[in-house]
Formats: sequence, structure tokens, C-alpha cells
Amino acid sequence: MTSRERVLAHLEGRPVDRLPLMPITMMFAAVQTGARYRDYCTDYRVLVEGQIRTAEAFGFDYVNTMSDPAREAADCGAPVEYFESQPVALIEDQALLADKTKLASLKIPDPLGGGRMHNGIKALALFKERVGKDKIIEGWIEGPIAEGADLRGINTLMMDFFDDPPFVHDLFAFVIELELRFAREQLKAGADVIGVGDAAASLVGPDIYHEFVWPYEKKLVDGIHALGGKVRLHICGHTRRILEGMGKLGCDIVDLDSMAPISEARQKMGPHTILLGNLNPVSVLRNGNPADVTAAITECHQQAGTPFIVGAGCEVPRDTPPENLRALCAYAHTHQP
Repeated sequence: MTSRERVLAHLEGRPVDRLPLMPITMMFAAVQTGARYRDYCTDYRVLVEGQIRTAEAFGFDYVNTMSDPAREAADCGAPVEYFESQPVALIEDQALLADKTKLASLKIPDPLGGGRMHNGIKALALFKERVGKDKIIEGWIEGPIAEGADLRGINTLMMDFFDDPPFVHDLFAFVIELELRFAREQLKAGADVIGVGDAAASLVGPDIYHEFVWPYEKKLVDGIHALGGKVRLHICGHTRRILEGMGKLGCDIVDLDSMAPISEARQKMGPHTILLGNLNPVSVLRNGNPADVTAAITECHQQAGTPFIVGAGCEVPRDTPPENLRALCAYAHTHQP
């Protein structure tokens, strides 16, 4: 089977020759080209080269366009800061919607308008040209609370849940429209899967998650499916309190961070959810040895059961020893679901 055939078959519940392999790499992939991470974030050709080199060197089944959370916000006009060797960052004290009345006049930018979103779409088109017949191609968007925090400022948004709930609903509705437009153009350009990063969802309690966040995540997931795309959800951080809700979103893949036990995710999400993960990317993958990695991913697989995709609990750290990543990959290459 090709990588593309393997992942699509697994997502559809059909037999595969081995476990799919879809670890998140960003800074690690940039290192494979010797490029500055700033260039990886801002030049689609650098990103594509890094992803393809990494996928080929380690036998990944996919490539992705993830680089940082600031694409959409930057195109909306939010102040961002660029660094030579770190991800792009939002400037919290200069948040675009520090004055929340500006939301009423904020326009959704054109994803094809020459900005950072357009750069990501160009990456997808180049992926399709170079590896589209063999690899799964994954685009990326921000989820409602993640993008809402990028536009409003995360600390201010946390107060808004209590001080101005109607504003939060208006903000998240704006975000969903923005992200679905971005997702539509990514799918047109060649994406098979749209990754949704909603890291800030792990920072709120289950009551706020279910009242404010989950309904908009659900609209986003359903909207991507209506556009013909698959959905991979990744929420960084401690998600134990919201696992059941995450499982009810209907995502094609739930990419679980290492802070949440994968056995508990299986219990709360049911037997049909495809779980990905979730060994600790720092203490095990970066700081351990190949035997540690093999033992950890074996345990993850045993706890998750089937269906399962091999990956780390979050991004593969930049300075992960290659032999450790190869141990993770070897497990996928030699095991069936």
C-alpha cells in the first residue's frame, strides 16, 4: 500500500498492512533543510522541502503545513513577532481586538490575498504536485478558542467568558466563518485532511468548554466534512476534563497530548474513535533512548487498542535524537492495528 492508501483505508475502517504513522514535525523538519525557522514559517517552499525530506527519511505517511498559530490572525491585521529560530508569536499586549468593539467592523481576509494563509495554500499545491500520489496531505487551521485568543488576547478572553458572553459567541462565530473559508481553499489546493489546533481549550473547565467552545468546534468539524475534508483534532495540554466532548465532535482523528491518558480517552470516546499518540515528546522521545520510545509507544498502542495511529503526544522537539524518532517510526512500520 502507498502511504496515502494506508491512511485513507484506516480512516474508513478497512484493513491496512501496518499502522499509519503521522507524527507532528515543524522545527524538527526545518532542521532537516538547515533553514531558519522564520523562513520555514514564511516561505512555503522551505516548509515543503523540510516536510518531504522528513517524511522520506523516516517513512511518515503524510506531510503537513503546520508551522505556528499566527497565520490567520496576521492576515486579519494582528501584530505578530518573527524570530530566527522560534515560531511566530502573537503580541499579547497589542491584540487586534483589545478593543472588542472592533469586531463589528473586522473583515475576513481573502485566503488567496497574498498573505500568510495564501503562503500555506501554496504549500499544499506544491505538496500535491510533488507527493500527492503517495502521501496524505494535511492542511491546518486554528480552532475557535485558539483563534479567538489570538485575536482578543488569551488573558482578556478568559475574562470575557464571565464579563461578556454574547461577545464571545460573536467572536467565535467570526472565527468559524474565517476558518471554514481558509479550509475550503486548502481543500481545493490539495489537502486531504484539515488539522484543527485548539490549544486554549485545555485551559478552560468543562462547563465553559461545553457552553462556549464545543458548539463552535462542532460547527467547524461538520463544516469541514461538508466541504469533503477529513478532520484531525489536536488540543495541546491537559484535556482529561473534556475528553468525552472531544470524542463527540465526530473528528476522523483525535490527536491526543501526552497529559491525557490514552486509556481514558478510549474509555470516554468509545471504540470507534481513531486515536493518535501519545507518548511524552520531551521526557521520552527527546530525552529517552530508543528502547524507552519503543516501550512507550507499545504501551500507548495497548491502551488505545484499535483504531490507532502512531505519533507523539505533541510536536517532535527540534533536537530529538534521530535514532529515537526512528524507533517510533519502526513501531509503525512493523505493527498492524
